Amino acid sequence: MSVIVEMEVVTSDFELGRILDVVPGVRIEVETMVPAGERAVPLFWVYDGNRSSFESRVRDHPAVDAVTEIDEFDDRTLYAIDWNVEFDHLFEAIVANDGHVLAATGHSDAWQFEVRFPSHDSLSSFRESLDDARINFEVIRVYNPTRPDAGPWFGLTPTQREALVLAVESGYYDIPRTCTTVELAEKLGISDQAVTERLRRAIVNLVDHSLLVTPDETD
Repeated sequence: MSVIVEMEVVTSDFELGRILDVVPGVRIEVETMVPAGERAVPLFWVYDGNRSSFESRVRDHPAVDAVTEIDEFDDRTLYAIDWNVEFDHLFEAIVANDGHVLAATGHSDAWQFEVRFPSHDSLSSFRESLDDARINFEVIRVYNPTRPDAGPWFGLTPTQREALVLAVESGYYDIPRTCTTVELAEKLGISDQAVTERLRRAIVNLVDHSLLVTPDETD
């Protein structure tokens, strides 16, 4: 049975934290991230940052092959970064233990992660790997995603709930469809690609927290 951990990691203790080098007053929110072997191409929002300065710092890092601006709004910019995760012990441990990053938000001193693991044993192995790598972290919460009482919105994050509710109310799931991802993106202030990914993750979380409940957990 899978398990989700919410944790905080010191920014300077893992490679991506050092690469993005979040300065005070700036916030980074990962839109999607799927580490695969030695490569990973996360999409992330940078809020209230100096765009040219941020891009320059990231692009000059030796582990970064490319950083691409995907979308821009008044208070945020969406980037894709192609980087080598080989020397990032945090993501190495996530991949080695079949973890999947559900959400990540970075500040100047620490990052908050939400990561799903296939079992408590894999989570324990992950934590041991971080201890061995001397990565400073704090576990905030551990919970089973299939429990009905895991959260008031069946595992949805606030942004996922907002997108899913808007999609339903706007007719995105109607037949025939009366709303497009482009229209949803304009209302949410994100790209249509980000809308598609957010809705996908929302549906996965909703199913995990509601339909994949075993009989014993509903007693």
